[in-house]
Amino acid sequence: MAEAIPRYALYGEGSALALGGFAHIETIAERSALHDWEIGVHRHDHFVQVLLVEAGHAAITLDTQTVRLEGPGRVIVPAAAVHGFRFRKGTRGFVLTLSTDFSTRAASPSDPLIAALAHGGIATLSRPAATRSFWLAREMLGLQQEWQGQGGLFLSLAESLVRALTGDGQGNDPAEGADRRLDRFRQLVELHYRDHRDLEFYAVSLGLTRRTLARLTSARLGCSPMELVHRRLALEAQRLLRYTNATATQVASELGFDDPSYFSRFYQRLTGRRPSQDKLGAG
Repeated sequence: MAEAIPRYALYGEGSALALGGFAHIETIAERSALHDWEIGVHRHDHFVQVLLVEAGHAAITLDTQTVRLEGPGRVIVPAAAVHGFRFRKGTRGFVLTLSTDFSTRAASPSDPLIAALAHGGIATLSRPAATRSFWLAREMLGLQQEWQGQGGLFLSLAESLVRALTGDGQGNDPAEGADRRLDRFRQLVELHYRDHRDLEFYAVSLGLTRRTLARLTSARLGCSPMELVHRRLALEAQRLLRYTNATATQVASELGFDDPSYFSRFYQRLTGRRPSQDKLGAG
């Protein structure tokens, strides 16, 4: 495979940090000022990041879109999502990094915390949410600087901060997170989308009939089970095409397609674009 998308725990520091229970907060300036206020595209396989822009401007690349955000605003980057930030010099705010097991703090499968961390997103903040979130961020930064460790209090503050963001009327669909079978299906897709498993595999793994699984995804997501699998494949293909120097043939092979021509047709059907149109540096 050609050069990979950079993977980090914290940007520029490799990925060797312990996964379980990890949490870290820093100001935007602390890291971005060292890189001319630009954090290049990269991914965190086992970490979720929360970017809080208090004042200033950020251009945010999140997978296949680039969005401009004026403070106060927030970005939640799910694990494995390709992302990068370009800040206006002097932009104020914080970056919170959490290991994916942070979602176990959810009270139930329908807890909005789960959907927020799994799906992420970009949004402006209301004044009450901004006031509370930035106060919590400052408290966390003070604890980290004073104790050089997190502990229960730090993690509780982190939970309060994420809940302040997700409870700000930005609304993840509660029905989508309400069914544990759907969450499990998403996990299976993440584990096996490269294996090109059929519908029977997913249904049997979930203890469901194919018809029940199809009804579940249709009601909650508005698509068939295999459409969800194919969208995940297409998203990974877009990431590899846009952020590495891999050829379309190499991407096809990486994602388990034996026939590059079939991959090209598959990609165009899912994205409306030919692979060559999404190549790194393509116009």
